[in-house]
Amino acid sequence: MSPDESERTPSCGRQEWFATTHWSVVLAAGDPASQRAKEALEVLCRAYWRPLYSFIRRLKHSPTDAQDLTQAFLANLLTGKSLNHLSPERGRFRSWLLASLKYFLADEWDKIRAEKRGGRATIISLDAQQAEQGYAIEPKDERDPAVLFERRWALTLLERVLGKLEAEMIRAGSETQWRDLKYYLLDDEDAPAYAELAARLSLSLSGVKMSVSRLRQRFGELLRAEIANTVTDAGEVEEELRYLLTRAYW
Repeated sequence: MSPDESERTPSCGRQEWFATTHWSVVLAAGDPASQRAKEALEVLCRAYWRPLYSFIRRLKHSPTDAQDLTQAFLANLLTGKSLNHLSPERGRFRSWLLASLKYFLADEWDKIRAEKRGGRATIISLDAQQAEQGYAIEPKDERDPAVLFERRWALTLLERVLGKLEAEMIRAGSETQWRDLKYYLLDDEDAPAYAELAARLSLSLSGVKMSVSRLRQRFGELLRAEIANTVTDAGEVEEELRYLLTRAYW
């Protein structure tokens, strides 16, 4: 199974499924130069580069420097330079990634600043404008940038899961239901009353409640599948979920 295939919620048992998740693949590969490990790591980096950018901006780097540093760090990861000492005990991807970034910034910033801009190859296409807009609307906060990295990570996780669920609903021809039901997933105060929604969707009240329940169930499945890509075993999923939710809604 390829890393892209493991993005889907599997039908097999949790332990069998877990052997195919992205971070588990990276840790189990043994050889950091293996194509399987590189592909799995690239999927993760494409998903979670925005928290890296926000962390670097919190360190008072300019948008331009933050873009360069994020790209350089990802290039460093995906050429295998940071994987040489990985072992199955290295912990969660979120923690390892931040520790690796801190080390990289301390060791590499002067070298990168001395290089001619544009000399590095683009490894992952970054939407710099989107990243900066997201950073600009984050609350001004003087707390440890590492804490704010975790908040951005949690929000990125939720955004990815919502995007996957939306895509599923559209493929199923349920775009209208998605537009009306999505507010119930995160307890949005703008969610319409069930009775109003029933009239709008030509459903019974019990039908609306069942639709919301099913959507929440699927959201939970996708959320846990996404988290499973970033931890080392199935037993850590629920703990990581609780932890990240406290970071997303403080």
